[in-house]
Amino acid sequence: MDHVETLECTLCGAEYDPDQVIYTCSEHPGVKGILEVRYDYDEVLDRFDESLDGDVRSQWKYRAFLPVADDVEPVTLGEGGTPILDAPRLGTELGVDLRVKDDGRNPTGVLKDRATAVSLTKAREFGIDVVTCASTGNAAASLAGFSARGGFDCRLFVPGDAPEGKLAQPLVYGADVLGVRGSYDEAYDLSMEVTERFGWYNRNAAVNPFQVEGKRTVGHELAEQTRGEVPDWLVFSMGDGCTIAGGWKGFREFHDLDLVEETPRMLGVQAEGASAIHDAFHGHDDADEVADTVADSISVGRPRNTVKACSTLEESGGESVLVSDEEILAAESLLGRTEGIYAEPAGAAPVAGLRKARDAGIVDEGESVVVVVTGNGLKDTKSGMRAGGEVERIDPAIGDVVERYDGGD
Repeated sequence: MDHVETLECTLCGAEYDPDQVIYTCSEHPGVKGILEVRYDYDEVLDRFDESLDGDVRSQWKYRAFLPVADDVEPVTLGEGGTPILDAPRLGTELGVDLRVKDDGRNPTGVLKDRATAVSLTKAREFGIDVVTCASTGNAAASLAGFSARGGFDCRLFVPGDAPEGKLAQPLVYGADVLGVRGSYDEAYDLSMEVTERFGWYNRNAAVNPFQVEGKRTVGHELAEQTRGEVPDWLVFSMGDGCTIAGGWKGFREFHDLDLVEETPRMLGVQAEGASAIHDAFHGHDDADEVADTVADSISVGRPRNTVKACSTLEESGGESVLVSDEEILAAESLLGRTEGIYAEPAGAAPVAGLRKARDAGIVDEGESVVVVVTGNGLKDTKSGMRAGGEVERIDPAIGDVVERYDGGD
């Protein structure tokens, strides 16, 4: 990997060989010493010969930017290449010029597929055939699906309150799904213990340094798809913090390499019941480590990528906001009925956050905005029913319909 220079600790700057299996800096206990992949961008540009014409069929268009060896066959299900859609009705509702990047169209229905494809390609490169992660559901489904595709054994740790609907996918994909009697953070800690004990390859996004590199392809795509009309704001929900950090890194790279002329400001959105990154960004050190929100995909009490997420907000001149579960569910319904896009709660949270930012005067009327939907609503139909309301029951008689619509068409 001539285009990859090193893995660098985000806290102390210590460097590590990128050709080894390593998760965090040995100078810091626990998972505090997150590693960042550093590139030789002259080499990257020499390798990158694609036309930036807006035609993105998969994230592997940007293989020259990804930390994988040239001779390794990618583990892929056709991830990336998701559309960016004009959203005029929702934009009018919120008072902005709005577009939506619908990453719920990825193979297993979630943005995390971008990261999983890269991490399993790295596992193949390292010659490891057993993979693991902790997840509230989406990463588990993603890892299980790509494991089935690549011929890996997949062993998953999910918290006791993970939505049953999300567990159907990994079970169908043939993974071992281990329900931990505890929180996501406890499942996470257990997955790290078994990684050390058995030598399985760990996909956990916050500590696997190659994970965020896959997520940053959403930033590459956004930069290419908005080339010439870069938005004022780019909105992501935040859980562990690596998705917004990856999106910003990808967009910023294209700007730094003169592939696009501008960068957006980043707006990070967290649920009130899982607000650690927002609290850290605003200088509060007394964050509650117990997460409780309907948006299970961002229900993280102890985010491992707080440093990267806060750096993203600072570097971009951005901001963060908190939204309630009620606001998230209302946004899920609003997105669906105005634009026909079905998002799970974490995927709808950016819409709720944009509304909150408009009310607070953070985002001005008429500014251009792209919100990123990170997951499909079929991931959590129970919450969808809460957002959309109840089915109205009628008798099989025309009179009931006439009464309901008063004879209208």
